[in-house]
This record gives sequence, C-alpha cells and structure tokens, in this order.
Amino acid sequence: MNRFSPSVCIDAVFEGRTFQEACRTVREAGIPAIEFWGWWDKDLDALQEAQHNNGLAISACCTQFISLVNPADRSAYIDGVAASIDAAKRLGTKILISQVGNFREDISRAAQHDSLVEGLREAAPFLEKAEVTLVIEPLNERVNHPGYYLVQSDEAFQIIDEVNSDNIKVVFDIYHQQISEGDLIENIRSNIDRIGHFHAAGNPGRHELQKGEIAYPYIFEQIQTAGFTGYAGLEYWPSDSECLPALCEVAAWFH
Repeated sequence: MNRFSPSVCIDAVFEGRTFQEACRTVREAGIPAIEFWGWWDKDLDALQEAQHNNGLAISACCTQFISLVNPADRSAYIDGVAASIDAAKRLGTKILISQVGNFREDISRAAQHDSLVEGLREAAPFLEKAEVTLVIEPLNERVNHPGYYLVQSDEAFQIIDEVNSDNIKVVFDIYHQQISEGDLIENIRSNIDRIGHFHAAGNPGRHELQKGEIAYPYIFEQIQTAGFTGYAGLEYWPSDSECLPALCEVAAWFH
C-alpha cells in the first residue's frame, strides 16, 4: 500500500456482527483494509479466513493494555509488545496501536512522562528488528476517557522526538483531538512525519464521518497532500443499522 487509504475498525463499526459479515461489507464498500483492538481475545483463524476470503489487508491492531506511565509495569508492557509483534507478524500488519495508561496521582507528571519515554525506548529495538511501527494514542478525557494520561498531541509529538525511533510514532485520532484541542489541520500538517496512523469518527456522537462538525473530505485531502501513505481507521459506532452507504461514501473520498 503506497497511498493514503481508509480502513475499518470492525470492533466499532461492526460491533456484535460476524467477521464474515464485517469483511464482506468492507469489501463491498471498496475499502481495502480492516483493523481491530485486541488480537488476544479473537479467533484469529476465523478472522483471517474472513479477511483472506474478501481480499483485505489488516492495517493495525492493539498492543496489550498495560500502563506505560508506571515504571513498575515496564517489564509487563515490554512482554506485551513482544507478544503483539508476534501477532502482527502472523496478521501481516505493520502498525501496533498502544494506549499509555491513566494518570497516576501517586507519581509526578514529569516522572510519568519520563517513564513513557523510557518504556518506548526499551521497546524500540524489538520494533525496529521486526519492521513494525508502534503508535501511541492521545485520547480525549472530557467525553470518553476521563483520567487518561496522554491528551494533548503536542506532548505526544514531544515524546516521539525524545524516543527518536523511526518505528515509534503517534496515532492521530481526529475525533479525540477535535474534542481535546481543535486546530486539526495545522497540527497534522506540521507533524506529519511523527504520525503513523489516523483514526476518524464524527463529532459530536462518534458516529459516521458524514455526521458532525469535522470536514473530513478536506482533512483527508490535506493529509494526502502532505504525503502520508498509511491508513485512516474508521473507528465509529453507526447511527444507521445499514453501514454500507456511509462506508461507500467515505471510500469515494479517497479516489
């Protein structure tokens, strides 16, 4: 894949539906890839059968949800990354999405920032050897993730600079960052080399991209113009039980 393309997060868009139904609908929409959250709680044989039957790629999945901001969890986090790299190899994906954990009242923010950087530096050689990129995710705390540590994109980009590995970047979730800070296009354009993956949903409501205040066709155009060649994962909960029309419309924005 050498051009900016959409991917569908099947855990959100097709929540409660079968892998076969999800993958068939994604293919019918003209979208080339799927992604999902946990690899450890899925029947990967069934998932890959549905994926291959419909000619789809897997753009991304998550690392195990272990805190990076607590130094006491460091070894467990690294073990989780190693296991996730093995899963990524099996699935043929080059992107692992990592949350960083909730803010801890018993540790200073500076110490949590340092723990994050140190943990990612420790993970970097494993990722580089496997040619897999780990992307850390800022999330909004006002609506969806109260107490989460990493909210502002500028801190996420600072962390990337401090870690200094081509295999550790940011997943820029357009929905979350619209809630947290706005100024989407400038933040994306000025940091495009630090971004390894995008997520997208309509705001307010986290529904279809067509429903809300975010001008997605223009934002996607700007991302493509900036030279980004990865994926934008559609991570929303449909307001309409018929998913296909909205997905077809989004697919057309990329052609």
